Amino acid sequence: MSKTGRLSLLAIAAVALFEVGTPVAAEAQSVMKMASATINDVQHEWQKVFAEELAARVGDQVTVEIYPASQLGTIPRMAEGVLLGTIESFITPTAFLVGAEPKFKVFDAPGLFDSPEHLGRTIHDPAYRDHLETMALDKGFRVIGAIYNSPFVVLTKKPAPKKAIGANPLPLPLSEVVPALQSGNIDGMLAGMPILVAFKYYDIAKPVTDLQFSMIVSVNIVNEAWFQSQSPEVQAAIREAGRAAEEKVLQWGIDNVARTNAVWLEKGGEIYELSPEDQARMTEVFKTVSDRILSADAEVAGEYETLLSVVNASR
Repeated sequence: MSKTGRLSLLAIAAVALFEVGTPVAAEAQSVMKMASATINDVQHEWQKVFAEELAARVGDQVTVEIYPASQLGTIPRMAEGVLLGTIESFITPTAFLVGAEPKFKVFDAPGLFDSPEHLGRTIHDPAYRDHLETMALDKGFRVIGAIYNSPFVVLTKKPAPKKAIGANPLPLPLSEVVPALQSGNIDGMLAGMPILVAFKYYDIAKPVTDLQFSMIVSVNIVNEAWFQSQSPEVQAAIREAGRAAEEKVLQWGIDNVARTNAVWLEKGGEIYELSPEDQARMTEVFKTVSDRILSADAEVAGEYETLLSVVNASR
């Protein structure tokens, strides 16, 4: 064999070895940072169940990283992070998204839901759930999870007076509420019992008044541009995993409210309720104010009517 022939054979062999020995580049993984202001509550539980459900569908194509307890910033900064695309996912009560999408204020209307189960039937109604998912697409985010959180309660440093009083609402990041209560800069807060227990507010104040006027709906949002950058398979898996997780954690959330109520009492806390007469009078006043607020914006008013139709059909 000529020298040229030997060189040609060596070249062919080298190319063959290169093709066999060089691994094919693996499909790039996507990272999904999931933020929350809370820990060890139903929001955190939803994140964990979602991660399991997603992994069961797409394996390691998406790497889920969960950051509870405001590890990625205050609530406004985490919401802003999703809008800007620096954070892929954030779970929070709807009230904290009203600044980005005013239609979310409809979930805070008093007297909407008869029970946690009724809330679940309403927001998980298939047609309404599809509507909720895309409610804020024009604002740059998509709802992939919607869950019952807990009833609203009022924590005060002294037992709340059973009469109408003036109040000045002050939005504060969760991390700033404790020092504000300790210093006396605020007299109380509106929250859910699981939050009060998780962050040990019983060490600061004891009286809680259960007004029984509204239940907290939490939603998990994702940046829409990030969602659209995923493959169709991953997009479908994210949507499916979110809805599977919200169904699975409903009872967990109901049980957690009962558990945290018991813990609050065990730690020396107090839980007060209004008399039936006071409850009815308060509900009437709240509804009058709420109707006025929700009707002030035509788009919000239309969204409220849409929600009410599903609420009534789900009773």
